[in-house]
Amino acid sequence: MSSNPTRPPGSSRRRRPRPRATESLDSSPLTSVTALPPVEPPTGFAELGVPERVDAGLAAAGFAEPFKIQHAAIPIALEGRDVCGRAQTGSGKTLAFGVPMLARITDEAAPRRPLGLVLVPTRELAVQVAEVLRPVAEHTEKQVLAVYGGSSRVDQISALERGIDFVIATPLRLIDLMKSGEVSLEDVQIVVLDEADRMADDGFTPQVEWVLRHCTGRTQTMLFSATLDGDVGHLIRHYLRDPVEVAIDSATGTVGTMHHLFLAVHHMDKDKVVASLGQGIPKLLVFCQTKRLCDRVARNLEDLGVDVAAIHGDLAQVQRERAMRQFARG
Repeated sequence: MSSNPTRPPGSSRRRRPRPRATESLDSSPLTSVTALPPVEPPTGFAELGVPERVDAGLAAAGFAEPFKIQHAAIPIALEGRDVCGRAQTGSGKTLAFGVPMLARITDEAAPRRPLGLVLVPTRELAVQVAEVLRPVAEHTEKQVLAVYGGSSRVDQISALERGIDFVIATPLRLIDLMKSGEVSLEDVQIVVLDEADRMADDGFTPQVEWVLRHCTGRTQTMLFSATLDGDVGHLIRHYLRDPVEVAIDSATGTVGTMHHLFLAVHHMDKDKVVASLGQGIPKLLVFCQTKRLCDRVARNLEDLGVDVAAIHGDLAQVQRERAMRQFARG
């Protein structure tokens, strides 16, 4: 659940109409990852061997210096080697595999035949990865598409028909499109399994293997995960060729410098405390134990004058994306 306390306390409460599941949304970013100010090239990525055209895209997107996992993985991946990356969420691994893909794939994709594929466990991660890579890719005249369930299948097919170079997909929607003949993976050169441990935990290992078996032309496979054992180890042994393992000890410094504050609050006062905290903080994320509680807290905060939106699994994807866009915009 996200909140943005911009409506003054005591003002009249106005309910937003619930969007229909078929209602289309704008294409503005769901996150603020693309809002970095541009920097002057060359960036620190150029020192890793990144081609000038890709480095210019990184500079335009505001990426100045590589993080640890990027510094470790990019030079190896640029050589065409298979890579196993052990890194937590928030470590910067999207560019660790995205930059080599943009650098090494120079062909033009035919309709419905992408050249690069990133498999992710969730819809939200598909959107996030696509929004990180898209501004860099467009600078190199490449197109990126997020493919996931809950969004318009027709729109995704139309985009694929126009020619998409890189597809960021959840397994089930991708398999659905493959079985109906809407997309072929025969031209895919590079495959990435992002957060492979989460896909394994969610029981998607058989689907991931099915997809990999259909990537008959792949020349490079990269896998990133918080752990490299269990089902993830099975994928490594059977689908990666002599991979190089890269690892970092922790995520970015932002996580390491996070401060935790615990407040003992009576349960009847929790909503008021959250609303009060929101008066001095532009954006808040409030986590609730259940979906029903999430809705109730959202209503209570709205009564207290907080501009708030609930996000949980019972909402249609169009409603979740609407809330995320509103939160990203502030």
